[in-house]
Amino acid sequence: MKKKALSLALAAVLTAGLLTACGSSSTGTSAQPEGASEPAAETTASQAPESEEASSESASTQAAETEVESKGTVTVAATSVPHAEILEAAVPLMAAKGWELKVTEFTDYVQPNEVVESGDMDANYFQHITYMESYNEEKGTHLVDAGDIHYEPLGVYPGKQTDLSAITDGAEIAVPNDTTNEARALLLLQEQGLITLNDGAGITATVNDIKENPHKIKFVELAAEQIPRSLPDFDFAVINGNYALEAGLNASTDALATETSDSDAVKKYVNVIAVKEGNENNEGIKALVEVLKSEEIKKFINDTYQGSVVPYEG
Repeated sequence: MKKKALSLALAAVLTAGLLTACGSSSTGTSAQPEGASEPAAETTASQAPESEEASSESASTQAAETEVESKGTVTVAATSVPHAEILEAAVPLMAAKGWELKVTEFTDYVQPNEVVESGDMDANYFQHITYMESYNEEKGTHLVDAGDIHYEPLGVYPGKQTDLSAITDGAEIAVPNDTTNEARALLLLQEQGLITLNDGAGITATVNDIKENPHKIKFVELAAEQIPRSLPDFDFAVINGNYALEAGLNASTDALATETSDSDAVKKYVNVIAVKEGNENNEGIKALVEVLKSEEIKKFINDTYQGSVVPYEG
């Protein structure tokens, strides 16, 4: 009986031990995931800001890349003053639209048209529309107006004399010798009451179209770019806006008379973005015209040239 009781006691102890062991195992298994879970949560928490920051940086980078993503390049031929200067002011505005604007300066009125006609450059910005049309007719080119940007008031400047209303008989006046600008000069002098042209002479007028010349003015025809430096040799001179600027003259302050903004001459001599026919609706060209007609560029023109160059509002 004692042996049997001892056996039963040992069995009870063993059973209790087994039950305790099972409970311990269950608790240990439960504790381990909780313990593992806490470090895992800490790791996730410490990594979360990095993940969000990386995501934010990635979004910013993508936005920046989208903002400056290049749509292409627009190449423009231009004379230096004021055209190339205006185009340089347009460079950052074009960049904001995704376009790189490359400007090449020329010193004559022929090459800028040749490089556009040949397709070597996308556009030019140096000439008024009447000159462009005359050039097309003479050279057989296919240039068209993609946008009217500004005009440069032609002015009558003082030389030996300073008062147009008191002009002496036989006075000498220098005028440009190219067809379009000579006509423009004569039309301006007619507006001042100094001469009268034949009816219908218009934008093709030459000195041969002068019908009345009461002061017997002597007209000296010179290349437009030569007139500013020859100004002291004449009583008066009619000078193109760009060449006046290059000579340090300002139409609004130095000229005795200028074309008015509402004159027919201004409409006929507005400076344009010229392209080869068929390219006027290209995306880059349309962007360029939009920029050059923007309020930012209008302000640049007005602030910089003080009336010697005027944004075209037509």
